[in-house]
Amino acid sequence: MKTVNEVSKLTGVSIRTLQYYDKIGLLTPAMRTEAGYRLYDDTALERLQQILLFRELEFSLSDIKAVLEAPDFDRKKALTQQIELLTLKKQRLEAIIGLAREIRDKGEDIMDFNAFDTSKIEEYTSRAKAEWGDTKEYEEYAKKSSKRTKEDENNIASGLMAVFADFGKLKDGSPDSPEAAEQVRVLQKYITENYYHCTDDILMSLGQMYSANGEFNENIDNAGGIGTADFVTKAIGAYIGNK
Repeated sequence: MKTVNEVSKLTGVSIRTLQYYDKIGLLTPAMRTEAGYRLYDDTALERLQQILLFRELEFSLSDIKAVLEAPDFDRKKALTQQIELLTLKKQRLEAIIGLAREIRDKGEDIMDFNAFDTSKIEEYTSRAKAEWGDTKEYEEYAKKSSKRTKEDENNIASGLMAVFADFGKLKDGSPDSPEAAEQVRVLQKYITENYYHCTDDILMSLGQMYSANGEFNENIDNAGGIGTADFVTKAIGAYIGNK
């Protein structure tokens, strides 16, 4: 048995997130001590692995819960998809590194942007979602985006970055402040209006992605300054935790 603190250190998942997973019934501890402390066994840790796996496939927490509890859930199939997705991400990263080295070694501009192409990853992710059954959020976004022009999409993306830029103005303060909470509400409303209905658990899932290394983190920090992505994650956690 492992305590919540030990699981957090082992997996890199914050204690607050583990507590939230318990709250929504996504990851329930094997038992609690008389003092109320959560204890996790190997079965719970295996389920946590699956949760993290589906996060890589960009499923919302509510959809992860539905998939894991489905009677036809195939763990081997899920692991196969995870390996394929990570392999695609590794290949893309290696291509970017190779391009950077070529530019450095040749000392000249190389107008090659193929290494930055994410279409294969996006295609695979969409295919994986289709195999597990498209989520209602995915369907809602597809319906909304089908009516938009490229300019519309760019304007919406810019508007989202503006929301994160406003988070950047608050990042030196407390993520638990009323101002931060209000900005989280602005973000949730913006996502609902322009992408899909953003429930609290979807918002929490997005918050976890924002602070992870990758394009989300980089784009948000570019909009609001270094540390903005981490601040947004903490602000979302505080907002939902205080509800």
